[in-house]
Amino acid sequence: MRRRLLTVLMVLMGAATLLLSLPLAGSYADGRTEHLLLQRRSEAVRFAELADRMRTDADRTELSTEIRRYAELYGARVTVVDTTGRAVARAGPSTSSSSDPAADESLQRALTGRSTERLPTIRPWGPDTVVLAEPVGRDERVSGAVLLTVPTEAARHDVTVRWSLIAAGALAAFSAAALVAVGITRWLMRPVRDLDRAVEGLASGSLTTRAVSDTGPPELRSLRQHFNTMAEAMADSIGRQRDFVADASHQLRNPLATLVLQLENVEPHLSPGLGRTEHARALDEAERLEELLDGLLALARVESGSAEPAEQDVSQAVRERVVAWTPVFRKAGVELAASAVQDDLRARALPDAVGRILDALLDNAAKFVPSGGHVEVRAVLRDGEAAVRVADDGPGVPEEQLPLLLRRFARAPEHQNVPGSGLGLAIADELARLSGGRLGVSGNAPHGLAVELRLPSC
Repeated sequence: MRRRLLTVLMVLMGAATLLLSLPLAGSYADGRTEHLLLQRRSEAVRFAELADRMRTDADRTELSTEIRRYAELYGARVTVVDTTGRAVARAGPSTSSSSDPAADESLQRALTGRSTERLPTIRPWGPDTVVLAEPVGRDERVSGAVLLTVPTEAARHDVTVRWSLIAAGALAAFSAAALVAVGITRWLMRPVRDLDRAVEGLASGSLTTRAVSDTGPPELRSLRQHFNTMAEAMADSIGRQRDFVADASHQLRNPLATLVLQLENVEPHLSPGLGRTEHARALDEAERLEELLDGLLALARVESGSAEPAEQDVSQAVRERVVAWTPVFRKAGVELAASAVQDDLRARALPDAVGRILDALLDNAAKFVPSGGHVEVRAVLRDGEAAVRVADDGPGVPEEQLPLLLRRFARAPEHQNVPGSGLGLAIADELARLSGGRLGVSGNAPHGLAVELRLPSC
């Protein structure tokens, strides 16, 4: 946005500079042309008066002498013609034999008693010469015309110098305006960037992030204050919610543990039959409730953690967890293998996040992969990220249910009787998110489930 705003301001200032400098340059060129016309026209009038008074050879000699001196001084060509267009006197450099339409038109106007009133606008690139004509005599007594072909080198030099000054001034003004635009853009965008960083921090789970910039327009400063007030209220609400979950889970664990102990103590006093069966069901539900409370307490601790991501040795964490879980899988009749673990694979994550996430993924596989199945763990660098993949060849999950697996308490209908709280993958997903990564779930060909952890590599 900063670049777009700066671009818009620069375009507007460039357009304003051009709209001011171009008319100024054009006005000076028109003025210099008008000055040249007035200057040379007065001299043409003087020559016309001399030609009009020409009666004798002495008058002709005087006229020739005047136009010759003028031609030598200014490098112009002066031609005096009669009413038929025949040259009576001429001086100055010769011109090409080809006729000049502008000169012919000026001459015809002069022979009808009209003076040249306008010249082509002189610019640095031309024209090299201009032609003006003045009638000899007036009204019905026009006896000829004076034709001046005037070089414009001096006028073009003046226009070039003045245009260069105008261009330099325009460039200096544009540069100064650009510096002002950069300052204004920074002043406007600093609080916006600060708010963007604060929103990004809140979205990543850092509830202590606040907008701190106190610059910019009053509207943006007011927005910063309202944002910080909203962030405080949201952090307070989420904090109370997490505290409630943690406190409730912790407070319920003690009476629940007592209840489980009492149920276990009652069991020897029950006679075989329906009562013992119902007692076993009640004990299973109590133990399941205990697991649920443990999961809620673990999730609340993860969400309320204040640790910052740091560099982790992913390769070592994967190998350690695979070694630790191998006896569990061997006992269940499932093969666990780390087929591809890249050496020295590092990533940024919360402390021990890789190990805790792997524990959740392997625990999930141990519950749902039947005896004789296979579980494969891979850890490689992919697309600039550390990718840890746990894939199995178990029954898997229907495709439409895959997005539900990372939700809290999510369990497939056919797995309702499998031990667990339904919070394992949700806790792993929260750990991955707080570490700056993500957890993805997909099917494994030809059947089974694949869960992949992606973390920013170091």
